[in-house]
Amino acid sequence: MAVRRIVANIAARDLSATRAFYGEIFGLDLVMDHGWIATYGAPTQMSVQISIATEGGSGTPVPDISIEVDDVTAVLECLKQKGIAIAYGPVDEPWGVRRFFVRDPFGKLINVLSHI
Repeated sequence: MAVRRIVANIAARDLSATRAFYGEIFGLDLVMDHGWIATYGAPTQMSVQISIATEGGSGTPVPDISIEVDDVTAVLECLKQKGIAIAYGPVDEPWGVRRFFVRDPFGKLINVLSHI
């Protein structure tokens, strides 16, 4: 047996904000849409990972999702242009990542990071 994929499922009453946040800001493609569920993904291969934590590091709450990007500053600027508040950071953490936290339209805490 081998795990092929792990999917984060986020409960939402209205999927309309999904495309603007995950599609436009993070550049994810809509890969499945059944009307009641919309799945976004990246065109490149993703690694299978699941993290279990007692805190989010540096005394922060555990984020619901972590999204590693190639340019943290570009994502941060895009969020600022859209008037979306940053919940933490940006900060260079002692374990070698630059990151910030933001809440998605459904209230989930998203850890956006790049390795330094």
